[in-house]
Amino acid sequence: MQRIQLAEDIQPLSEFRANVASFIEKVRKTKRPLVITQRGKSAAIMMDVVEYEKLIEKLELLTDIHIAESQLKRGEGISHEEAKNQISGKIKK
Repeated sequence: MQRIQLAEDIQPLSEFRANVASFIEKVRKTKRPLVITQRGKSAAIMMDVVEYEKLIEKLELLTDIHIAESQLKRGEGISHEEAKNQISGKIKK
């Protein structure tokens, strides 16, 4: 996902309503999210579907890493050799 360009990617709700199709096309083309404001404050973000899916995948991976690190700190991990043996055993079956 590209970084937001403040001069181009923040639009008031009234402008968004008047030009929905062009803003959707711009988001698809640039891969940058669009911040929509209401009464001068950020209210919503519109982003490309593919970029959203990539963001969710990254978030899920980071969550998995955080969980794994917490488990290791609690001593719930297994050694590399034990993991290798478990995987080898499943492959052979």
